[in-house]
Amino acid sequence: MTIKQIQVLIVEDELIAAESLSFDLKKIGYQVCGIVNSGEKAIEKANTIKPDLILMDIMLKGKMDGIEAAQVIYSQHKIPIIYLSAYGDSQTLARAKSIPVYGYLVKPYKIADISTTIAMAWAKYEEDLQREADLCAEKKLNQIKTQALATASHDLRTPLTNILGYTELIRDYGDRISPDKKERYFNFIKSAVVKMTDSLEDLLLISKAEEGKITLYPQNFNLVEYLSIMVDEYNNLTSEHEIKLYSNQENYQVYLDQKILNHILNNLISNAIKYSPEGGIIILNLCCNSEEFILEIEDKGIGMPEDYQAKLFTLFERASNVGSIKGNGLGLSIVKKAIDLHGGKIEVKSKENEGTKFILTIPFSLNK
Repeated sequence: MTIKQIQVLIVEDELIAAESLSFDLKKIGYQVCGIVNSGEKAIEKANTIKPDLILMDIMLKGKMDGIEAAQVIYSQHKIPIIYLSAYGDSQTLARAKSIPVYGYLVKPYKIADISTTIAMAWAKYEEDLQREADLCAEKKLNQIKTQALATASHDLRTPLTNILGYTELIRDYGDRISPDKKERYFNFIKSAVVKMTDSLEDLLLISKAEEGKITLYPQNFNLVEYLSIMVDEYNNLTSEHEIKLYSNQENYQVYLDQKILNHILNNLISNAIKYSPEGGIIILNLCCNSEEFILEIEDKGIGMPEDYQAKLFTLFERASNVGSIKGNGLGLSIVKKAIDLHGGKIEVKSKENEGTKFILTIPFSLNK
């Protein structure tokens, strides 16, 4: 915030002193948004106009002195306050320190003193705001990591139990198990390992995204061919669903991070399958132009409640209608962060019991 943007409230019960201070402030480029003569009026003014900074006389007439008024204002609005006083005794200074002290001007003061004190106070206030923001961000990150560890513990317990169970079966009864059963057990183990790997990948990506440490490695590839291969792979994995791809072009070259794009599409397609428990058709509709591509992924599954859609991309959130369908609330948060990294956007249209359509709009190149 520049000097001219800083709005200053003067709290001074001597009218001549207040007018003189106002004149000096305007002379050095500050804006005076009000002059009041009591602590009560200072609180009322702070509530209504919310100034950026307050010059507060300590010795005010009335029931409330400047320090008491400052305590109320700072506790409610965190507005930086500079004290004005003709007294500098230790008892008064000790009381003034009941809130963060941003400056102390002893009367009579020169215009240079006012300018320097306000500049230093504002710099200290901005440092405090940044420190508070950093602490909040660190606290949020620690909360996410704690919840992620709890999620990982929950998500990994079941596949680990399956792996242990099947390996013990093979170890103890391997000579009596038919080749077909052995093959089934090995496939169960492989599936459990894949689930664990996917869960750990999601957690790692979320952690990196929250810390701002994701690096993109774009490459050139044909998006239509890439999607065709992905659709074929998913059609081989599910017998109850039919996934169809429609595109307005056969060859559409993009320059994107294919690994991150995998996270986006695997999450959305697997969700379309998972939340269509009765099967059905899942449609991918690709529309490409010279600047970007639009990909719609539509299912006819259980849909989303309207109240959930506002917090759709929030970490660890799950809709109220998912029932026993497993999930950890990470996938869509990852999708949103990954699309943001590519400079794209994501929209959703959904109605409970009728299905969901995700609409992705992504620039064809990270250089754009």
